[in-house]
Amino acid sequence: MKTTTLLFLLFTTFSVIAQDKFFTNTGTINFEASVPLFEEVKAVNRQVAILLEPKTSTFICTVIIKDFRFKLDLMQEHFNDNYMESNRYPKAIFKGKIEKFDLKDLSEQEKEYLIKGKLNLRGKSKEIIVNALIKRVPEGIQVISDFPIAISDFNISIPETILGKIAKTANTELTGVIRSDDTMLTLK
Repeated sequence: MKTTTLLFLLFTTFSVIAQDKFFTNTGTINFEASVPLFEEVKAVNRQVAILLEPKTSTFICTVIIKDFRFKLDLMQEHFNDNYMESNRYPKAIFKGKIEKFDLKDLSEQEKEYLIKGKLNLRGKSKEIIVNALIKRVPEGIQVISDFPIAISDFNISIPETILGKIAKTANTELTGVIRSDDTMLTLK
């Protein structure tokens, strides 16, 4: 009897914890570092992991660098091997807190939030503040956010011969719909 009660309590505890987290591994990051009159420097990554813990307002985004896809294979190779050194630094992680976030306040209307946190990229960490538009959608919670990344902040070395062909700040846009198994129960 004690074993059954203990197992029931453990299962119930894990169920409650699971309801408090929203997750996806199909978020998208669009990356652009183009400058006018030169080759377009754009990539997309559609395998971004996003986690939201509403109770603590914690927001975590994890990106595998090699999952960025460029139009040109050579550009992708240079991005991974020369600039991002993705074998040495395989992922980027942003972990922050959404200011003034309350799950009960979410509706179908987008609301703007600030997320303050730390971006870890290429072995370097930097405190950043990003804007995010968050709203409730039938599938869960939609998050759209811009992450401007200055290449100098993360010691990304660009050869002088192409320095003028790549923007000094890469514009990245994160989009994703994060869900819980109990999304509809949690949001209503």
